[in-house]
Amino acid sequence: MTLVQNMQALGNQRRLQILQWLKDPERHFPPQLDGDLIKDGVCGLLIARKLRVSQPAVAEHLKILSQAGFLTSKRIKKWTFYKRNDKAISAIGRAISQKI
Repeated sequence: MTLVQNMQALGNQRRLQILQWLKDPERHFPPQLDGDLIKDGVCGLLIARKLRVSQPAVAEHLKILSQAGFLTSKRIKKWTFYKRNDKAISAIGRAISQKI
């Protein structure tokens, strides 16, 4: 993905909010039955509830963030869990700094 595409992925307040919440998932989300908030990530359903949007709406935001490399996902049972990819986020920050 190009730097412009990565920036477009960040050009939405809801996607920025998701990334902010996932920076400290224990603070922003309740404990889960399946999957550890830190080790496995946060269930997409919990993200949808907190964002107050439908599952299809949050799925689109999570897909865009994942394609841009900002999130990683993990499947546990029938659920998908999402974590920030801090290494990729740092790399994007460095790329932006080099370009401007």
